[in-house]
Amino acid sequence: EILHELKRALVRIEGVVQKEVALHDGVRPLGAPAPLDGRNSRPLLEAQLSRMLTAKSAYKTRTTAAFTFAVAAVLVAAMGSASAGEPKSFKDCSVCPEMVVVPAGRFVMGAANSEPDEQPRREIRIPRSFAVGKYEITFAEWDACFAAGGCKRQPIDYGWGRGRQPVNDVAWSDIMREYLPWLSKTTGKTYRRLTEAEWEYSARAGSQSAFSWGDRVGRDNANCDGCGGAWDGSRTAPVGTFAANAFGLHDMHGNVWDWVQDCYHGDLGKVPGDGRAFNAEPCELRVVRGGSWLSEPDKLRSASRDRLHGVNRYSIAIGFRVARDLE
Repeated sequence: EILHELKRALVRIEGVVQKEVALHDGVRPLGAPAPLDGRNSRPLLEAQLSRMLTAKSAYKTRTTAAFTFAVAAVLVAAMGSASAGEPKSFKDCSVCPEMVVVPAGRFVMGAANSEPDEQPRREIRIPRSFAVGKYEITFAEWDACFAAGGCKRQPIDYGWGRGRQPVNDVAWSDIMREYLPWLSKTTGKTYRRLTEAEWEYSARAGSQSAFSWGDRVGRDNANCDGCGGAWDGSRTAPVGTFAANAFGLHDMHGNVWDWVQDCYHGDLGKVPGDGRAFNAEPCELRVVRGGSWLSEPDKLRSASRDRLHGVNRYSIAIGFRVARDLE
């Protein structure tokens, strides 16, 4: 893909040269290329190349070699930003969930001046990279498990359609006893749920704001009751409808709640500092994260927590996404 982008960029250079040779006074000289990121690399690339070409036509004393070096610097910057800003995904089989590799790192879990169970804020270390579902598990993916005999029942879709709609009407125990064992056996890989710490780390994607995109929910960033989208408070949206976060993950905020591995507790001080799950036996209440299409925006915050009985199916608003360790 990068080579293809470079080829297209070179074609643009050739076309711009023909248009810019007539320009003369009033243009800025060549300068160092501005930093690019994965979201704006293409428009910035075009703008910088145009500026360089304009400068070359006006400052004819500059050598062709110097100009070529400057153009190459922009292209190299674009290559680096593309690889960093567009996470690669993979699938272990044709009916498997699409996965994205999330890097190791550290983050501060919880929120100050918020709900008591979001405190105390503390630094959590994620010691190694791991793979996370790019989207929440869909009806199509669960139905593949049902067709193969791995899952015992087909969840209800409430007339909203199956396919790429996020699956709901599944209990924590259904996922643990049926879908994850089937997926692991099918692929030869060990699939699991995210831990609560991994979930928040993945949702934040390097941010410390209330949502991965900022402190205000804004409009059309997610699906909730008050998010300003087409599905507000009415139904689930197909997975991937809204933009991904910086890790390349969609719908970490809203659409359906995500079951995670942890047993619920009201004190973040109990969360293991290395990203593992908090487990207790017996465990009545399991943690859910992310909010849903029925939730008010506050429930979609990266730090927001809730809990439900793991054996119950909460129908229209609870789903999940998967994780797996990397070899």
